[in-house]
Amino acid sequence: MSSTARRRDELRDFLRARRARVLPQDVGLPAAGRRRTPGLRREEVAMLAGVGVSWYTWLEQGRDITVSGEVLDAVARVLRLSEVERAHLYVLAGLNPPVSAGSAVTVTAEIRAVIDGWDRGPAIVRDRYWNILALNATAENVFGCESGEPHNCLVTFFTNPRYRALPELWADAAPGVVAAYRADAALVPDDSEFHRVAGELAALEPAFAELWDRHDVAAPAQAVNALRHPDLGDLYFDATTLTVADHPNWSVVLYNPKPGTDSAARLAGLVSRLVVTHPG
Repeated sequence: MSSTARRRDELRDFLRARRARVLPQDVGLPAAGRRRTPGLRREEVAMLAGVGVSWYTWLEQGRDITVSGEVLDAVARVLRLSEVERAHLYVLAGLNPPVSAGSAVTVTAEIRAVIDGWDRGPAIVRDRYWNILALNATAENVFGCESGEPHNCLVTFFTNPRYRALPELWADAAPGVVAAYRADAALVPDDSEFHRVAGELAALEPAFAELWDRHDVAAPAQAVNALRHPDLGDLYFDATTLTVADHPNWSVVLYNPKPGTDSAARLAGLVSRLVVTHPG
């Protein structure tokens, strides 16, 4: 069986199973009359979604038909699909899944514990726009960011004198940083917040404006994060970015002192002092 045929079979079984769990009274329909199977009938789903009965039947049968995100969203609403189920419907129908809205901004205690427990260096949680939602005490000190104050990683990279103090390394990393931000923005082209951040930064920083105008798009590169701390001197990190499974618009960024440099030794005293100052 081809992958396309398998996907259509999955689509058929998925829609039938989801349709079976929605009762007529759940969607404001009378429950009178005998039903051979539980849940809604195909024609009821079609009516409530505002699509033709034949079209919905063909969709559920996995036929090769044209589908759109708007119509799939209508079907998802009728079938009361969760966000994860809605994304699954998109994939089975052959479309790219929608990007999660992810409105939550309060970092959970579990994720907070992860970054606070990272004792090798800085650790942060950022949202899809690269706004910092939470950071550990080491990150506050190393990056010069105060907890509770608004900070954006893209803006910080271009405006923080600690990064700009190492101009050659900064210039090598800057194109990749901008290309990664544009790639994130491209996932949600109708979201104006990305372009607000970029527009305001471009008005302040000609270096960013020049790179932004290139329209380069790339995955985040495993580049060296380098900065000059006013007390500790030059620090070099490898940064690992992890997506939070139940909050896919959040990223946890863990900074590890780069092997072959004395960054770990420079940080050791700072981390020890911070552990005493911020126990637990």
